[in-house]
Amino acid sequence: MPDLTPSIRTALRSSTLLALVLGLGLSLAPVDEAQAFGAPESFADLAQEISPSVVNITTSAMIAGPANGMPMVPEGSPFEDFFEDFNNRGDRGPQRSEALGSGFVISEDGFIVTNNHVIEGADEITIEFFSGKKLPAKLIGTDPKTDIALLKVEAGEPLPFVTFGNSDLMRVGDWVMAMGNPLGQGFSVSAGIVSARGRELSGTYDDYLQTDAAINRGNSGGPLFNMDGQVIGVNTAILSPNGGSIGIGFSMASNVVTKVVDQLKQFGETRRGWLGVRIQDMTPEIAESLGLAEATGALVSDVPDGPAKDAGILPRDVITRFDGQPVNDAGDLTRRVADAPIGEAVPVIVMRNGRTETLKVTLGRREEAEATAMPASSPAPEAPREMEMLGLTLAPLDDDIRSRLGLDASVEGLMVTAVDPASEAFTKGLREGDLITEAGQQRVARLQDIEDRIAAAKAAGRKSILLLVRRGGDPRFVALSIN
Repeated sequence: MPDLTPSIRTALRSSTLLALVLGLGLSLAPVDEAQAFGAPESFADLAQEISPSVVNITTSAMIAGPANGMPMVPEGSPFEDFFEDFNNRGDRGPQRSEALGSGFVISEDGFIVTNNHVIEGADEITIEFFSGKKLPAKLIGTDPKTDIALLKVEAGEPLPFVTFGNSDLMRVGDWVMAMGNPLGQGFSVSAGIVSARGRELSGTYDDYLQTDAAINRGNSGGPLFNMDGQVIGVNTAILSPNGGSIGIGFSMASNVVTKVVDQLKQFGETRRGWLGVRIQDMTPEIAESLGLAEATGALVSDVPDGPAKDAGILPRDVITRFDGQPVNDAGDLTRRVADAPIGEAVPVIVMRNGRTETLKVTLGRREEAEATAMPASSPAPEAPREMEMLGLTLAPLDDDIRSRLGLDASVEGLMVTAVDPASEAFTKGLREGDLITEAGQQRVARLQDIEDRIAAAKAAGRKSILLLVRRGGDPRFVALSIN
């Protein structure tokens, strides 16, 4: 492969200028309180102890040669003549490309952890140890969702290895140390602190530790250590305007990695639990519209055929506990379900109509679940009857609109034909072509229906009304102010 291909392809939501670059790492701090009060005098002893377990990874793959053997250069470039002469030597065809990354040994019999993007597409993987010894590696399994890969080498002798620590014990401000092969320069050590916890980048199961330890291209897949020499993260990404470290690195938390590694080692693939619901985070507005005091838990927006439907979970249920553990938000529930045993019944507590109910759900396997998506929505044509309210222009569904959107004749709702850019509805993401199927927890099919729901919410003293909005088959709840 010509270079490390980023597995995180989007920037953090809060930044439009900085780009995420793979090959980054994180650092975490000491577990015990005494170590957290001051910087260690030196990291040398720790580095000397754990360096033999950290490896450099070289991957090799065949790539197609440039068209006509001609590298791409801007027209008028001073190199244009040179490359034309180079091109006259003939089409070189496919060529072998190499890329570099990092990893670490987790067992004396040669299991090695790295990032999936380090080895993705490679047909040859070579491991270089701290001693300089090189061995070919076999790919055991990968998990693109967490960007983790498991490799295996046959060394013929016990290898030095490191163990995983508990990333949940790491605190913001704890010292950490990152190791790897930055920019292909060989083994390198950097130190810093845990800058933040619980970072999410673009993945469903993201749980990153953020660090200011220097991480650069080539550090991908390397370990982030606490001061006890335990791995508490796998260096995965950085936030940078130029590809170099600016002190914002991300390391996938070890408590996520260990579960993935165990499954890859046992099955060669992941086997995550599947609940079978579409969920979203609660907001204060949604909580108020449902008559709830706190905006915690995961709001169920849809229940397709699957384990949750079989167990009796309904749209508008708020899942507050799963398998005995509290659910803080949608991401929290997603990770807990993924870690739960497949085929076993687990208790799920939901808040429904102001009361709690406990249901038993037998989880399926996520990898085997096939999601059936509705046809994508599109702007509706002009409708003869429309109404403006809540910053929305609404029209009831008719046969023509259903036909255009590929909807079944039984589908009812109000089509959004326009959204005021200055409205709260626009700010909360509603757009032309969205379909509103419920308002105030009741179905709507006529314009009068939504007027009645708003009037009823005002009469009940509500400050907002809850809408169920569908776009491209994906439902979500949105609370809009009505006062």
